[in-house]
Amino acid sequence: MPSFRRVCVFCGSNHGAHPEYREAAGALGRLLAGRRIALVYGGGKVGLMGVLADTALAAGGEVIGVIPQDLVDREIGHGAVTELHVVGSMHERKALMAELSDGFVALPGGAGTLEELIEVYTWSQLGLHDKPMGVLNVLGYYDGLAALLDHAVQEGFLRPQHREAMHAAATPAELLAAFDGWRPSRANKWLHRTGPPPAA
Repeated sequence: MPSFRRVCVFCGSNHGAHPEYREAAGALGRLLAGRRIALVYGGGKVGLMGVLADTALAAGGEVIGVIPQDLVDREIGHGAVTELHVVGSMHERKALMAELSDGFVALPGGAGTLEELIEVYTWSQLGLHDKPMGVLNVLGYYDGLAALLDHAVQEGFLRPQHREAMHAAATPAELLAAFDGWRPSRANKWLHRTGPPPAA
């Protein structure tokens, strides 16, 4: 039995420039279904979101979508998922996706995918959850993010323990294996708490 029952996946509403992105989304969907881990995602039928959901469903998996009414009105919602939660805003969407999930994976995607990933990463640093997180680094897509986080550590804005919480792997199986062995750091987010506050 897996150590988590549901995994939230953030991913693009476009397919991206390379077929490897679609292949990775399909591989993740099949793996989750095969391990009886429910997929929680943004509820769309387009781009990598659609590939991910369709593949998981075809493999007999449980797929839970969470989507704002505004996107349903634009006919972007997936009508064949196991459950579709329609919410009032993007904020409600992210909160419910996080509540329903035991871990977080980011496939390649654009600004929305990055925003969702960084938000749950920040929540982890603040101790608001202790769920594993990571990126599926297809074709080195997230190499730049890894370099930025390493730079933040070097420059004193991020603790090494918190840097280690953002996993990266080339395949879905490797990423879920990293999740299984991970335990959250209890280190305080703030590196320095001395001296006067900065001037307004």
